Amino acid sequence: MKSTNLSRRGFLAGGGLGVVGLAGGVPAEDTQESPDPGESQSEGPTRGVLITSAESPLAGAIAAELSRGYRVSLTAREDVRSDYPVTKSELNADEATVALVRGNEAIVHVAQPVVAADETVPIDDRTRLTYNLLQAAKQAGVQRLVYLSSLELLTAYGEEFEVTEEWRPRPGSEPRLLSHYLGEFTCREFAREGSLSVVILRLGKVVRAEEAAGQPFDPLWVDQRDVVQAVWLALAALETDDGRKLGPWSIFHVQPDSPAARFSVEKAKRLLGYKPKFNG
Repeated sequence: MKSTNLSRRGFLAGGGLGVVGLAGGVPAEDTQESPDPGESQSEGPTRGVLITSAESPLAGAIAAELSRGYRVSLTAREDVRSDYPVTKSELNADEATVALVRGNEAIVHVAQPVVAADETVPIDDRTRLTYNLLQAAKQAGVQRLVYLSSLELLTAYGEEFEVTEEWRPRPGSEPRLLSHYLGEFTCREFAREGSLSVVILRLGKVVRAEEAAGQPFDPLWVDQRDVVQAVWLALAALETDDGRKLGPWSIFHVQPDSPAARFSVEKAKRLLGYKPKFNG
């Protein structure tokens, strides 16, 4: 059985984040310090990255950090105010979606469904819309994708097991979890046919301290700044990979590096250089 010596107090003191799921955000100045993007600051970034689900504060936090080394743009299905260019798009199977992704080297697919009463909406969003997005990327020549999924796909396994990225997901029939699994499957099929290289980041519950105060500690918590770091590192790995480390399809767990965390991050540490800073 794993040790659970990471207290809620320790986590909050180290991280400063509250439970917000994929929709969690922090001000740009609080995000994880990134590696040197290697771009000329006088000329500005030239590598284009499109980030989906701009409605989500997590997408905004990712955009703020990636803008240090990339030409960032976002897309949303609703009207969104942002410091970065945002294109409103339904991600339909049409030329408009191809035009949306054209000119970018990579896509960060946050894949946060719109809020709806119909519990099947996440399945449609993470399957049909993901398919449309990746098909457009294929047509436009976009070569790299980072897809944000969920570690809850693996919580059906007992806590006594050390569940790694090689274990089979067990989403059950609950639409929200099933949507994550089907989204991963969609990405995997595009990667297998050689259309683009894909990194799946399975996230714990993204949190902020001010909103987590007074709540019982959750071993799935992960500091948003560490999530942003993982996205940056995944993009960097896709850019520099020689085909021997990552290949066309890779999955990584994103959690604190702590015995109290529900899942191990050893693979992300080894292959991405992931170094979570907020471990309690």
